[in-house]
Amino acid sequence: MGASRSAPRRGSVVVAAAVAQKPGWGGHSWAVLQYLLGFRRLGWDVTLLDWLEPSICTGAGGESVPPRDSVQLRYLEAVATSFGLGDDVAVLLKERGGGRTWIGMGEAEVRRRLAEADFLLNVMGYLTEPDLVEAAHLRVFLDIDPGFGQMWRDLELADVFRGHDRFATVGENIGRPGCDVPTCGLDWIATAPPVVLDMWPPCREGRDVFTTVGAWRGQYGPVEYRGRTYGLRVHEFRRLADLPRRTGRSFEAALDIDPSDEPDRAALESGGWSLVDPRARAGDPQAYRGYIQGSMAELMVAKNMYVQTRGGWFSDRSVCYLASGKPVVAQDTGWTANHPSGEGLLCFATLEEAAAAVEDVASAPARHARAARELAEEHFDSDRVLTRLADRLGAAA
Repeated sequence: MGASRSAPRRGSVVVAAAVAQKPGWGGHSWAVLQYLLGFRRLGWDVTLLDWLEPSICTGAGGESVPPRDSVQLRYLEAVATSFGLGDDVAVLLKERGGGRTWIGMGEAEVRRRLAEADFLLNVMGYLTEPDLVEAAHLRVFLDIDPGFGQMWRDLELADVFRGHDRFATVGENIGRPGCDVPTCGLDWIATAPPVVLDMWPPCREGRDVFTTVGAWRGQYGPVEYRGRTYGLRVHEFRRLADLPRRTGRSFEAALDIDPSDEPDRAALESGGWSLVDPRARAGDPQAYRGYIQGSMAELMVAKNMYVQTRGGWFSDRSVCYLASGKPVVAQDTGWTANHPSGEGLLCFATLEEAAAAVEDVASAPARHARAARELAEEHFDSDRVLTRLADRLGAAA
């Protein structure tokens, strides 16, 4: 189901991002696909550059297997084939001892594409090989997890920004008064998360349930910075455990929660949450889309990092809900400085405000559904978002 080109060629971009390393994470795959398919819609040539270490490659039963037989590579191949990207994907295999081999295209072709690209879009600095990064003449760091990398650098724990020329972030308030994310002396380009609208058509059908998709903790731990602890989604979600019981509405979370967090699971279920396995319900891009479009609305719970820093982060999941005509009740991260709140998209900071917003949506679902799609078209359409980003980067116009 590839996206067709709708414009003459304008440029080329190499996107370096993790898809193979996250099999079964349909939402994460979409976060990457929005850029690849969005630029391709604009007529750009696109390339996805991914990598694997053979030591992490597993079979269906979790056993170690060669990369070419692994769940990881097969997942990537399925995603690429589904969207017509099969010839535009390269996977670097990082061998022990520093050796490198390639799947999908050879190193010479990868280097050619990097050299000829208008820019390399390196998602969270995912591509770390200096010689490959330096092969691109414009190296753009795309920050989709604002606050973590900046604090790590300021604390001299890690510098994920090293080797890049330009810096784009979905933390749209970074550098503005009231935002606690350090700029690290870098000039940040604010960009909203894009959604390819024709891949996410409005859907009138759906269960009468508020849903959410996410990880309870994620891959990063909390950060201690300047006397404060900046935490994870778990630290915000706990405050909303009683929301279903308080509102009498149905809530379901496709939540990646570890068995060690059993007390939290029990608290959520006691509060009325229905918990489902995200890999079973949203484990590939098609299933993820179906899960979202089968919902009435989203309850978007942000990481504590985003809430406390007021960085303006907005969810790449929420833009999919909005485009599908599914209203979003979104936790306040400062995003209202950049996008409207009230119809289709409602902001909350407290449990009481969340309950009121849920009741507002539930009382007029058709009105909020229309507003949701209109808001996606106005604020998150990939044609607009990516054209603006390319223009800010001085890339092909």
